[in-house]
Amino acid sequence: MRSRTPDRLCAEAVELARQSAVETVGQESVGAHLGARADGERVVTHTFECLDAAYRGWHWAVTVARAPRAKNVTLDETVLLPGPGAVLAPQWVPWSERLRPGDMGPGDLLPTDADDLRLEPGWTGEDEPAPNSVAALAAEELVISATEPVVTPARATIGALAEELGLGRPRVLSRLGLHQAADRWETAHGPQSPMAQAAPANCTSCGFLVPIGGSLGQAFGICGNEFGPADGQVVSLAYGCGGHSEAAVIPAPPAPAELILDELQVEPLQLHPDRTSGSVEPDAPTEELGHS
Repeated sequence: MRSRTPDRLCAEAVELARQSAVETVGQESVGAHLGARADGERVVTHTFECLDAAYRGWHWAVTVARAPRAKNVTLDETVLLPGPGAVLAPQWVPWSERLRPGDMGPGDLLPTDADDLRLEPGWTGEDEPAPNSVAALAAEELVISATEPVVTPARATIGALAEELGLGRPRVLSRLGLHQAADRWETAHGPQSPMAQAAPANCTSCGFLVPIGGSLGQAFGICGNEFGPADGQVVSLAYGCGGHSEAAVIPAPPAPAELILDELQVEPLQLHPDRTSGSVEPDAPTEELGHS
């Protein structure tokens, strides 16, 4: 009959069991000690976490035993056993949810769902104004009052205006997509980064800043300083670095004063000062040393 209480000496032989597992598979595959269970009289199995990526949910089982009235614990076997969820397939996650930024490589295609919340419809391609709109009513009045057909200049068409505004595409970024992009860009090169905190000024006044169009151009631009940490990347206007165009203006060195050497004037020099007061004694002769 199997004992429910592990043998004390066998239960304490954790390092012996670990050493056996390490000698079998290597140090990098043996993790933490998970527990010990009694398999019989003076027979205990120690389990260790398996760190091998190919065997997630498995564990190393090392069985030790002790003879009756013996104090030495010996090894029986070391095996790899599956856990409760080891042989079960993980929960299915759609590929669109498994993707992470940076996963795409050359030649990869990433289809976009028709109901992607990051996008919204852009220009539909219709040059006709919407019914009952101001533009439609004005066009009708021109047609009624004009004796000849009204020809609308190409620049005044909806398509031309959409191209100028950057909307000449089937879909454009929605408000959600704009906010998500702004959050990513501010995290990488925003005002809270250590570089910006130590910068002498922000990118708004930097001559290397390349402005961008659209609504995001009100808060972001592109760095054009090849020596800056964000060269060629989108930066927040509140970002900054030590490569600011106006960070430091090196002042011109001052012009040295003209050297004047007077060889004719005689300068008196005290040769015998009073050691107690520091002044010249009254009766002490004063010599003059001149420069010729």
